[in-house]
Amino acid sequence: MTVQQEALADGDALEVWIDQDLCTGDGICAQYAPEVFELDIDGLAYVKGSDDELLVAKGATVPVPLPLLTDVVDSARECPGECIHVRRVADRVEVYGPDAE
Repeated sequence: MTVQQEALADGDALEVWIDQDLCTGDGICAQYAPEVFELDIDGLAYVKGSDDELLVAKGATVPVPLPLLTDVVDSARECPGECIHVRRVADRVEVYGPDAE
């Protein structure tokens, strides 16, 4: 089952955030999902709001668009800093990332 199929089967909205304290600035996330992630002038990755503005507040989250779910999950899996967290909106349980079970 693909990542999108799992999300559709579960019917859960997902959100993503980056822990900048752990970000290594490799930019892998921005390569996988440039619509969601971007490196700022400080060399760290941030999530982007719907208007493409970087959300620099600590713990800022954005919804994960279903068409980009695989790219966001791949970003979380490949991130050398293990700083990308994808969680269910309903109960805030991490489903992809370093704290996922």
